[in-house]
Amino acid sequence: MSILQRLERLPMARPQWRLLFQGGLGYTFDGMDAALVAFILPSATAVFSLTSGQTGLLGSSVLIGYLFGALSAGILGDLIGRKKVMMYALAIYAAASLVAALSPSWGFLFWSRVVAGFGTGAESAIIAPFLAEFVAGRYRGRFIGSLAGFFSFGFVLAALLGYFVVPNLDAGWRWVQVISAAPIIMILWWRRSVPESPRWLLDQGRDEEAERVVRGFEEEIERGSGEPLPPVEGVEVPAARSAPSGSVFSNLASLWRGRLASITVSTWAIWFAITFSYYGFFTWIPSLLVGQGYSIADSFAFAIAIYLAQIPGYYSAAFIGEYLDRKWTIGLYLAGGAVAALLMSTAGTPTTIIAFGMLLSFFMNGTYAAVYAYTPEVYPTAVRSTGMGAASAFGRVGGILAPIAIGVTYGTIGFGGVFVVTTAVLAAGVVAVVVFGLSTASRTLEDISAEELGTEGGTGRG
Repeated sequence: MSILQRLERLPMARPQWRLLFQGGLGYTFDGMDAALVAFILPSATAVFSLTSGQTGLLGSSVLIGYLFGALSAGILGDLIGRKKVMMYALAIYAAASLVAALSPSWGFLFWSRVVAGFGTGAESAIIAPFLAEFVAGRYRGRFIGSLAGFFSFGFVLAALLGYFVVPNLDAGWRWVQVISAAPIIMILWWRRSVPESPRWLLDQGRDEEAERVVRGFEEEIERGSGEPLPPVEGVEVPAARSAPSGSVFSNLASLWRGRLASITVSTWAIWFAITFSYYGFFTWIPSLLVGQGYSIADSFAFAIAIYLAQIPGYYSAAFIGEYLDRKWTIGLYLAGGAVAALLMSTAGTPTTIIAFGMLLSFFMNGTYAAVYAYTPEVYPTAVRSTGMGAASAFGRVGGILAPIAIGVTYGTIGFGGVFVVTTAVLAAGVVAVVVFGLSTASRTLEDISAEELGTEGGTGRG
């Protein structure tokens, strides 16, 4: 039997749950870093006497770093390995967060947050394609969707820090950045034992290393269950492997060849729509509420409620995506987000702001759960990391533009106008996924790749 067949027959057991927890904790702190900017903005604006435009630019700092971090991680992940990129990304984020806490000026804070964003962007782009390669197709949607759900815990932690630390300590906005970096040391230690992706190793011709990884999983699962693994009858995996180019430019160019070109266009459009809307909303919501006359403490309390709605959003989409398919789950949650944004544009009381904000949070984060599962699936192993990184990076362009655009235009379009624009962007994302999206549920990664590359592949029964 082939290594790929053996991977596909593995049940969800301790090795996969350990990877989910290790990768998920990384996403928790990635999410916390991204969300903390929203709670730093009101204090930093007051301390450094920032204009609206400067506040918007500072709000985009993490996303600027995300763009370059995601693209770099995607490219390097295919060339030098997923694990190395993940480890270096964590170290960069932790160091930059500590430096940002010491910022003497808004410019220093801006560039420190850009570097921290580079680290979190690199890690967030590499974890999903990396861990997707360990999981059988029948579990992959729930696994990666649940993995992405750890982002929500980071946002909730950021909101709690914003509520309890920022207003209640001198220079609280500095202390939250120190706190956010501390747990990374623990995660770096845990990840010393994370294996490299067996699928990537196979693509590199390192079959013996891939064999050791898979055999280690098999032995651990059998020890834990006390029973032998099931046979592989009926497990079909195309045998053809895609040869790695070893070139940055060739890998990027391959995303635009043949059938992959249409997949790249639609995937980038989805990422742009959700990231523009997401960061426009979450980066500015505390400041928008302050602008509506609420105190900083009240705005942060509202934000905690809104952020809590992320958790059921992520995990509902993770499980629905396995049955409804990722394509239709993305379309459903984007459409729900568009309706919620339209309702938010009419909100004028604390009750409606919280209710519609929670609804918008639920649907946008559900979209992310499905998108993080979907994107690694539609690219072959040789460029899976590049495809994920490039799509994520392009999405960050939307994330960068949204806080700046809101900062510049808020005086003209007002609170309601912000959410009318959000509605239009989310609706465009619905069109992109429904018309051009690909069905991926319960299929092996090799089967999806064979279809996209227009090859027959093979069963891989040997």
